[in-house]
Amino acid sequence: MQAAMPTGADKQTAVRHMFDAIAERYDLVNGIVAMGMDTGWRRRCIDALELPPGSRVLDVACGTGDLCRGLARAGYQRVGVDLSAGMLSHARTSAPLVLADGLCAPFRPACFDGVVSGFALRNVVDLGSLFTELARLTRPGGRISLLDLGAPQAPLLAFGHRIWCNYGVPLVGSVLSDASAYRYLPRSFAYLPPADEMVRLLEQAGFGAVQHPLLSGGISQLYVATRRDGAGRA
Repeated sequence: MQAAMPTGADKQTAVRHMFDAIAERYDLVNGIVAMGMDTGWRRRCIDALELPPGSRVLDVACGTGDLCRGLARAGYQRVGVDLSAGMLSHARTSAPLVLADGLCAPFRPACFDGVVSGFALRNVVDLGSLFTELARLTRPGGRISLLDLGAPQAPLLAFGHRIWCNYGVPLVGSVLSDASAYRYLPRSFAYLPPADEMVRLLEQAGFGAVQHPLLSGGISQLYVATRRDGAGRA
């Protein structure tokens, strides 16, 4: 019988320790388990911001800086924040990086034109609190683009995806990194609520015009939204 998934402060501690442990080989393993598709997913995430060059964008849970590097190529000013000191120590970006919890980031209100995040939604303690914090940090009219993994619905693709996540990913992780961390991956999907609930949480936090594009047949997904102004308009 599998142990219950951690919640609250236990989850925060477990996630931080897990990413500290896998930081050194994170980029290598991540590219293998995503079969190279993650590069295109990150590009879609950044493109979805649709902000003018020079806009100031925060990367929440920036890890080793993949999205920060993409933001630089797109002409954005960027800042990264992450809970894991290990991940930041292996970051490959010239962006300013801050060691902090994205649920209480040390930035003044409305100081960013946009926010991105890659593969972090499953790992935060409370999604409602995260979205409220992103609304605090994003100026009215600003944009957020949040990337995470998904679960494809087409039967054949869903079957192959399930086999790869449950058996292939832990095997790769055990050979190249930390087996327990990559056993966590398929189990962590349970932390994500259905899309309609995610949209409700985003709207409740102060975002409108929420879009939910599926990438690669649903293997990955985006939540894109605009920060409403004080009058509640998107």
